[in-house]
Amino acid sequence: MKEGIHPEYKEATITCVCGNVIKTRSTKQEIKTEICSLCHPFMTGKQKIIDTAGRVERFKRKYASLEKKA
Repeated sequence: MKEGIHPEYKEATITCVCGNVIKTRSTKQEIKTEICSLCHPFMTGKQKIIDTAGRVERFKRKYASLEKKA
């Protein structure tokens, strides 16, 4: 490998909006994120389906016939 072309790999702090702080290594020293494994709906099991303008209902009606055949 060529010398002097790789970025410096140093300790980094990842901070989530929920307050979770994770220490890791990265080329950036500080990373801010909106969602992490402690507050992600898939990980917490508190998933909400936000139905805007009946899209979920429309989707279910559209593919209900396929589900019955299977």
